[in-house]
Amino acid sequence: MANDAYPKPAIATSVAPQPPIPEISLRRLLGLAIVTRLIVDTGVQFFNPFLPLIAEGLRTNIITMGWLVGLRSLVGLLSPLFGSLADQYGFRLIMRLGLVAAGAGALVVGISSGIGLASAGMILWGIGVAGFVPNLQAYISARLPYAQRARGIGILEYSWALAGIVGLFLMGLIIAQFGWRTPFFVLGLGMLLMALVLGALPKARARPSSPPSLETATGHSLPWTRRVRQFFDLGPNARSAYATMAAAAALFTAAMQVMITHGAWLRHEYALGPAQLGVIALIMGVADLCGSGSVSLLTDKFGKRRSVLLGVIGAALGFLIMPVLNVSVAMAVTGIVVARAFFEFAIVSNIPLLSEQAPQQRGKVMTLGAAFNLCGATLAGISGPWLYTTFGVWGLGLVSATLSLLSSVIIWRWVQDAA
Repeated sequence: MANDAYPKPAIATSVAPQPPIPEISLRRLLGLAIVTRLIVDTGVQFFNPFLPLIAEGLRTNIITMGWLVGLRSLVGLLSPLFGSLADQYGFRLIMRLGLVAAGAGALVVGISSGIGLASAGMILWGIGVAGFVPNLQAYISARLPYAQRARGIGILEYSWALAGIVGLFLMGLIIAQFGWRTPFFVLGLGMLLMALVLGALPKARARPSSPPSLETATGHSLPWTRRVRQFFDLGPNARSAYATMAAAAALFTAAMQVMITHGAWLRHEYALGPAQLGVIALIMGVADLCGSGSVSLLTDKFGKRRSVLLGVIGAALGFLIMPVLNVSVAMAVTGIVVARAFFEFAIVSNIPLLSEQAPQQRGKVMTLGAAFNLCGATLAGISGPWLYTTFGVWGLGLVSATLSLLSSVIIWRWVQDAA
């Protein structure tokens, strides 16, 4: 027992969540974050290749299911509220609550037999994702210097690619073996488990040195209109910050129109089954991995703004050639892959670019950015299936290319890089 007291300083130094071991802590954090995001991102992408199968299970059509996916995205407009709460109470609590809500929502959808209960589950699921993902990005951004941030964020976003390479491929096999409901239970329980595991993260606040609000400083209650203006005031760089969000939202809409519809497209025109759609999802995951991997290797050196611009222009070209290549399964998938790889490079490069637009309000900025993207996803969930059923792949390709070009104009005209 006497020996136990002697080495205490050394033991405390080796396990403390603060420096002098930030590199080990960061590795541990990234590893845990990637595993958690793999489950969450698989759930987010799950409807893309399997939309018609889930629609059949819920006894509806792909347009209605597109509305449901859009509804899940729409509640992401609440994400700035979660960012503000994270500023006050810390990231860990908000992220864990988000995972609990998302997991519960997935389970509710899994037990649904109709649109009513499934809608409630999708709303709960969307609230959880909105509370978890942008706050995780903000947490990791706060721990990395700007010159290295794209590398760290790029590594984190491997999870999105792995969701396609591993997650959706496994979901396709599970559906083929056990039916369309089983993946909802697997994903829901997985998110609930990771909510428990994230309790091991050290507590951290989004902006420990941010200035007090005018209301706090004066001791007087402000009218609600001034509170709203104050909430959305991002400081002297607000125009660039909001332009960064708007450009990402336009690109996100363009890409999600294709992502939400490509399963129905390939199933309808080439008669692909669930296992084959799972293989296609794996290929898409490889494209995502190429995009996020390129970010971790190149974006810090090439520049965040220039990287986003390059990716957006490449995605626009990919969307333009996509209808031309729709002559066989292999060629159609090639067109989607080109657009998706450039999209992933642009959207992941946009995360570190946005994270330094208003660093003292990072939690709020990142969640506002997520809200902008989820507005785009909501629109895409409605427009994507409608464009395909009305105008075919040409409608999807031309509208998505136009939105991508709009994104490039916004970046070129109004977005500034912090470095």
